Amino acid sequence: MRFLLLLPLLFTPLLAQAEPANPGTVLRAFELAGIRLLCEQSAPLIQRGLAPAQQEQVAREFAAEPLCAELAERVAKQLDAAQVRQVEALLASPLAQRFTAAEQVVGEPAGGEGLASYREQLKAKPPRQERLALVDRLDQAAHTTELATLLRYETGKTQALLTLRARGESLSEAALSQQTAQQAETLRASSRQAVQSFMLYAYRQMPSNELSDYAGLYEQDPVRLLLKASVEALPALFAGRRAALR
Repeated sequence: MRFLLLLPLLFTPLLAQAEPANPGTVLRAFELAGIRLLCEQSAPLIQRGLAPAQQEQVAREFAAEPLCAELAERVAKQLDAAQVRQVEALLASPLAQRFTAAEQVVGEPAGGEGLASYREQLKAKPPRQERLALVDRLDQAAHTTELATLLRYETGKTQALLTLRARGESLSEAALSQQTAQQAETLRASSRQAVQSFMLYAYRQMPSNELSDYAGLYEQDPVRLLLKASVEALPALFAGRRAALR
């Protein structure tokens, strides 16, 4: 009988549910993982070449704050609170911050000019294979090429739809996807090349052992899950925003 009385205590840890992730903390993780930049770049990419009225529509439906907030709500359903805290701890570490600082330097005007020059140098002098392998490992773990491809593809689809509507035409989401599907591979190839050269240039002064450790951060399960959930949620997120355009 005493054993039966202890059964509820024995099973409590098995039945306890993990604390669900909070979208607000996921937003912080987005900043550390670079997802926030994707949200910020969406509207400006779509607005290129559009009429002022359409630009206003895009600014409203693809504003960075609500776009990222909705993405965070979708991603939060795929993780628990402990996993999000782990993402923050990993990507806010001193090692990760050193690499982030190196990336930000390239984003400055002088850094951009240096990157363009470096890309020309790569044509004549390819990087060492072991260094390129580390960069590719980081790219795959961080889903950088995949996210860049998705951003370019989904914003391009949105721009194409708005161009059609300006001519009095339209397409369903399924038809739009079918007509633009072939562009995805072309975008992926060019995105991969751009990501490779960016990483090689940004991290050129970082020792290979640190670059390997940095890639290892993105290979940790919590970070991997956050990025995987983001990649999976983005197409539906963009499709929903396109449906709201009139």
